[in-house]
Amino acid sequence: MRTPDNTCPPPTTMTSMRIPRLFCIAALMLAILIPAPATAERKIRVLIVDGFSNHDWQQTTALLRTILQAAGGFDVAVSTAPLDPASPAWASWRPRFIDYDVVIQNCNEGAMNGALAGVKPKPDWPDQVKKDFAGFVRKGGGVYIFHSAENAFVGWKEYEDMVGLSWRNADFGPSTRITPEGQIVRIPAGVGEGTNHGPRADRLVTRIANDPIHAGMPRAWLTPDSEVYVYARSRSAEILDRVKILAYAQDTKTGLGLNWPVEWTTTYGKGRVYVSVYGHVWPGDVHPASMRAADVQTIIPRAVQWLARRPVTLPTPKDFPSPTAISVRDTVPLP
Repeated sequence: MRTPDNTCPPPTTMTSMRIPRLFCIAALMLAILIPAPATAERKIRVLIVDGFSNHDWQQTTALLRTILQAAGGFDVAVSTAPLDPASPAWASWRPRFIDYDVVIQNCNEGAMNGALAGVKPKPDWPDQVKKDFAGFVRKGGGVYIFHSAENAFVGWKEYEDMVGLSWRNADFGPSTRITPEGQIVRIPAGVGEGTNHGPRADRLVTRIANDPIHAGMPRAWLTPDSEVYVYARSRSAEILDRVKILAYAQDTKTGLGLNWPVEWTTTYGKGRVYVSVYGHVWPGDVHPASMRAADVQTIIPRAVQWLARRPVTLPTPKDFPSPTAISVRDTVPLP
């Protein structure tokens, strides 16, 4: 009888066929189990929004860009709001907040330190820009409310909720202060004053708790030429519940001398918000100490890292101030 064509090959032939296949299977398993080398994490995308303020917003923006670029790891862009609501630029101005990890808000429509009665000063943001901004934060974006931006947009409830503690009249809502022992005390709406501040001065800043932004920093340090806002107000007790005070300082007002928040965080939807009163740049100031302070130049990029949900990796520098001495750095060329 004839042997069929599909007769199995000898065992030695089968073995030789299996060896390459086994090598392929082993290589595939190794490729799955061994992770590929990690690629460098992309830079944090930051958008500074400016265009109007009772402060020197142009110099503030330039200083912020310089500080972040010197720290490294940030791609910084600027979007400048137009001033005239009747202009074509106003109609077409639409910052793409969703393209960024963090927005630094450097606009203040000119509340002029508490003159909030009557028709609020202009300019403003277009309604669609306000909607886009609120949506960006609500969906998880990070926002840095820089200095006088804490005063801004009276009556825009979403923004006031983001800021947590705003420059407002006494009847706007509750306030908060800190005892000498570090305990937080709530102040009801209508009790005390509207938000204001005393003369700028070197102030001892004390941090309350351990948080990523301040990790590795001393418990207290001296910051130069700083304002301390008294009686900053929340729109409601519920909004105040979301405020986490990070650091405080004593005001310079005659007859008051209480401790008030100078840094805090809050949330809006899924978004993170960081607010501080550091960084006063008044018209006519040139490279003010408030922006050359080693503590401020350390905290700004660290806060942006935290807002972007990245590890806070920037170290505490050797020239960080002590509780008894400020540390002011040399000026640098502005972009």
